[in-house]
Amino acid sequence: MDESLSRNNSNMRREGANGNVDGRFSAVSTDDELLDIRTGALEHWHDSDEEENAKNLSSSSSNLMDTLDDLPPGIGQYEDFHTIDWLRDIARDRMRHRHIIKKKQEGIWEKIKSAHDAWSGWVCVLLVGVAAGLCAGIIDIGATWMSDLKEGICAEAFWLNREQCCWSVSNTDANDDYCQQWKTWSEIFGGSRSGAGSYVVTYFIYMLWAIVFAMLAALFVRVFAPYACGSGIPEIKTILSGFIIRGYLGKWTLLTKSVGMMLAVSAGLSLGKEGPFVHVASCCGNVFSYLFPKYGTNEAKKREILSAASAAGVSVAFGAPIGGVLFSLEEVSYYFPLKTLWRSFFCALAAAFVLRSINPFGNDHLVMFYVEYNEPWYIQELIPFVLIGVLGGLYGSFFIKANIAWCRYRKNSKLGNYPIIEVLVVTFVTALLSYPNQYTRLNTSELIKMLVGRCGPEDDTDLCDYKRNYSSHMLNQTSLKTMTSSTVIGDGVYKALWMLALALVFKGIITVFTFGIKIPCGLFIPSMAVGAIMGRMIGIGVEQIVVANHDNPFFENMCESKQFCRITPGLYAMVGAAAALGGVTRMTVSLVVIMFELTGGLQYIVPLMVASMTSKWVGDALGKEGIYDAHILLNGYPYLDSKEEFTHTTLASDVMRPRCARYGSAVRNDPPLSVITQDSMTVEEVDHVLKSTSHNGFPVIVSRESQYLVGFVLRRDLNLALSNALKNQDGIVYNSIVYFTNHVTENPNGPAPLKLRKIIDMAPVTITDQTPMEMVVEMFRKLGLRQTLVTHKGRLLGILTKKDVLRHIAHLENQDPESILFN
Repeated sequence: MDESLSRNNSNMRREGANGNVDGRFSAVSTDDELLDIRTGALEHWHDSDEEENAKNLSSSSSNLMDTLDDLPPGIGQYEDFHTIDWLRDIARDRMRHRHIIKKKQEGIWEKIKSAHDAWSGWVCVLLVGVAAGLCAGIIDIGATWMSDLKEGICAEAFWLNREQCCWSVSNTDANDDYCQQWKTWSEIFGGSRSGAGSYVVTYFIYMLWAIVFAMLAALFVRVFAPYACGSGIPEIKTILSGFIIRGYLGKWTLLTKSVGMMLAVSAGLSLGKEGPFVHVASCCGNVFSYLFPKYGTNEAKKREILSAASAAGVSVAFGAPIGGVLFSLEEVSYYFPLKTLWRSFFCALAAAFVLRSINPFGNDHLVMFYVEYNEPWYIQELIPFVLIGVLGGLYGSFFIKANIAWCRYRKNSKLGNYPIIEVLVVTFVTALLSYPNQYTRLNTSELIKMLVGRCGPEDDTDLCDYKRNYSSHMLNQTSLKTMTSSTVIGDGVYKALWMLALALVFKGIITVFTFGIKIPCGLFIPSMAVGAIMGRMIGIGVEQIVVANHDNPFFENMCESKQFCRITPGLYAMVGAAAALGGVTRMTVSLVVIMFELTGGLQYIVPLMVASMTSKWVGDALGKEGIYDAHILLNGYPYLDSKEEFTHTTLASDVMRPRCARYGSAVRNDPPLSVITQDSMTVEEVDHVLKSTSHNGFPVIVSRESQYLVGFVLRRDLNLALSNALKNQDGIVYNSIVYFTNHVTENPNGPAPLKLRKIIDMAPVTITDQTPMEMVVEMFRKLGLRQTLVTHKGRLLGILTKKDVLRHIAHLENQDPESILFN
């Protein structure tokens, strides 16, 4: 009779698990009301049609108390390198919220607690935004100072960088080579500012500082926080999709990443700090989430804060709050409800405001390469913009393939055992080849600032060496246009083009070997630098074609006269930066918004959109993944990309375990499915199942003969419950029967039973063996499933995990299924 009732109960719950929309849930049993909200055990509800039966069941068992009245700490949490159960965590949060609403009527204190719960999310993202802005300001100031330290030091105030040191000097610009307050290292050691000897000394000191900075960054990462290396965005994407990586967003990682970013950028390596800002901001989000148990104890809710933190990271990296929100939505977030959109915007706003208040660059802007010109562009220029987009896509595809090949070689060879030596070698080669070229010697952000800028009468660099006659027009109103109009280039521009061509080749190749070494390194700025160099060179070429053919009808609207054609090579550099970054990352909407927030002008949206879309189309034609998705695949993370379509015709029975044929290859028998019965196994037998297997969870069935499904229990919860019961509960021994039901058979002469109904998920998601895998993949994507149980005519047949789905997809795409390392 008990077995029959339990079977009916399990069938009733299984119907709710199989997708009845109304199967969740309007009444709660008396036993369920005893749950400790903070422990996170699931509450199970039934719809109005089943309410009467649920009440009967609960009343018949209301006098039965669980052996574990207070569930042990840790129930409902996850192990390292495991995937969270989104549905379970969201159900836990809804149960917690219902409990708070119910208690709200009990007094003023409960109303205050309810109000605190309501605004805790906004307070948390505010703290994250403020912290991200502070971290970004400190990192920007420190990186700028240490970058200048390679070339010299401020004699009167060593804590000032070159620009700040020269501000106090009258009639001296920060770019002036003869700023007397700024001493080069050759002058410090008693030499002169110029000459062969001075060049050798400064060259040597430049390389020495670069190697010292890089070594310190590598040692910090190696000793204090190995997770602080790299960009962090591939791992952030994986974590936001529901994966657990303990320590990746911890306090030590935050500190080490921040210091390591300053050191790595200052070393002059071909990397940026803008990408790692996302990791730093996410670390801030993780740390502050633990101040609010609503987020700190619930992994699904915590990811709402991390999504907002990612937006703040891009906001402080580029001074683009709106672009940051769109980046979080388009590129990194997996679950992005509307309230997360609002909070992400607020978090990005707070971060940008704090960084603007710090003013780290002293130019009233949040980034170093803000441009302020408002030059027009012409419809004919869409042709070179498309060309730039094509080249950006080609470069992105080349970079991804080359970098992944090098990272795979590093991973599978002895090179991976010597990360510090690799860092030092890359730094030595970079410093050795960078210093002779003035464009590669510059800080990468300063290089982009120079390339996207407009040449005016005050610029005397090689890049702005145009054959203009300023003296005869100084008092003429038209001279203001003439001073910035296009004209024939001089010898300095020819020299600059050769140097830029060498810089383009060097930057494009050295970044392949730099991205992925064991120090904090981002990819945004190096990619933008390559694109900006390419764009500037194309822009100068287009400019000269128009000037030489100013009377051609095709260029009629671009030139008023031979002396007055308006082509802006800096705009081409800006478009090239967007195209190269889009080709590498495959971003589109967020990239365009970030770029126009950088420029401050809306009139360049169309050129940026054209180049970004073209680079993405070309890149997608040559390879599907962007650089971050490619690194996720390389590392074997269980990331199920929501942008990819599953077009194959396989069934759940082809993929589930156990099964006879695996991936359509040689037939082999999987081990039988490990299950636990609801009321016939002892503590010793359950413990043996735990010790003899490594599965993350176990289906609970009525009996081995019937195979009717009761629920699903996680390995971690079962381990904690058993160890806690044997240690703390009187009468529980290895011969005690473990019950996962409300109906316990009393045996006065036997040991006390162990009742663990509270830790079992009575409504696991189930599918039939004939369910198309196309539907299964969509369920895993949109419901965030960790696993689903496969049934046949109501009986348990097998299990299908996220790892099985990913390996199946990898096999169908002719990839190695064993490359998926984690579940």
